Amino acid sequence: MESPAAPHPLLLTCALGIEHLALRRGLGGPGIPDPNGGTGPGDVRLLRSGMGAQAARRATTRALAQETVPGGTAVLATGFCAGLVPGMRPGDLVVAAQTRDARGHTPCTGTELLAVALARYGTVHVGTLAGTDQVVRGRARTALHDDGAIAADMESAATLDVAAAGTARRPVAAVRVVVDAPGHELIRIGTLRGGISAFRVLRGVLPAFLEWHRSLLLPWR
Repeated sequence: MESPAAPHPLLLTCALGIEHLALRRGLGGPGIPDPNGGTGPGDVRLLRSGMGAQAARRATTRALAQETVPGGTAVLATGFCAGLVPGMRPGDLVVAAQTRDARGHTPCTGTELLAVALARYGTVHVGTLAGTDQVVRGRARTALHDDGAIAADMESAATLDVAAAGTARRPVAAVRVVVDAPGHELIRIGTLRGGISAFRVLRGVLPAFLEWHRSLLLPWR
């Protein structure tokens, strides 16, 4: 009988310092591994890419160039996003079924499992996560929603496009926390409250990310 396959190492990516802070605090919680400790197959690494698609592409490419097994690192892009669906609120969670930008789309792995695992932390929305080159407001937000997206950010689509490229297929996912929405735009009063809500949610959801990670089996060749 074959022994169980080892789980993929996990690369968590984010863009902003405030997102990185939330994730580091979450990773330092009880029962959560130190992202700087351990080198085994269950290793978790946290990467801050910087803002924008180009920065995300460069940082993800560099990080994945260091893996010892091609395709052996699972990638989960996370952080904050703009919600596009009327009724969304700061702190809601978005699980991408796929990411999409001008280059194309990337299907995500284990979307249903992530959505179930995250439901204990708040309201979860599942659908297309659009990549944009700037913060979206007003008509731009409406246009993306009309085109089938439920949320938008500037890095997830680029990150997953890089991660899914090549012949080695790896698990990829994107989970974002809504920081502003159609009725709660960044330029309006209440932004600070929405940001605090999003920070607290992002800080708390690491166990769900690790549950998704543990569900993955690496087909060692």
